[in-house]
Amino acid sequence: MIARLIHWSIANRFLVLLATLIVSAAGVVAVLKTPLDALPDLSDVQVIVRTTYPGQAPQVVEDQVTYPLTTTMLSVPGAKAVRGYSLFGDSYVYILFDDKTDLYWARSRVLEYLNTAARRLPEGVAPAIGPDATGVGWIYEYALVDKSGRHDLAQLRSLQDWFLKYELQALPNVSEVATIGGMVKQYQILIDPDRLRALGIPLGQVMSAVQQANSETGGSIVELAEAEYMVRASGYLQSVADF
Repeated sequence: MIARLIHWSIANRFLVLLATLIVSAAGVVAVLKTPLDALPDLSDVQVIVRTTYPGQAPQVVEDQVTYPLTTTMLSVPGAKAVRGYSLFGDSYVYILFDDKTDLYWARSRVLEYLNTAARRLPEGVAPAIGPDATGVGWIYEYALVDKSGRHDLAQLRSLQDWFLKYELQALPNVSEVATIGGMVKQYQILIDPDRLRALGIPLGQVMSAVQQANSETGGSIVELAEAEYMVRASGYLQSVADF
């Protein structure tokens, strides 16, 4: 067999050279078009569902959140494994798909089944899927430092969350900008239970007063001099004095 192949190659040198050139050109094109990655993503096609249930123990989170979600996600087309993890106040559900499954198709299927699972969850609990990225895609990390000393940690965190984060998210191929550290600016109302008991005011009434005070209400239309004016009342809390 090998002898016949050698004799045929000697007798048809032009065809052998032509086939060699074609194979070599195809190899060069394949090398040039092959995508290369310094850190190839070998992880499974997966969608992560995170649900926050503040103040609840892991067993309660498991029974009321993780279990309903995992049992519902078992029916997602193409899912080969569903893993649920219950933490204090948080639930994580990982849905793993077949390797050839398109990630965005998998995310759309999970969103459809989340609408069904949401009816089985406690009131006020809203699950959300994670970003379409993995830990391998973590390509850049930076620190926001104020060398002038004129800004505290809360101001640096506000600058990051309200300016730099949105600028970075607008860049091509950026899926998520995760902020770590700093201090988020917030207002806290410290309740004195003794004074509330003396005045006969329940805690729910205080919470309702704060919620209703921080809102905006629209009214009707006032016509003056052939012009219409919208009437609205703005009552947002913006400083400690407002509280």
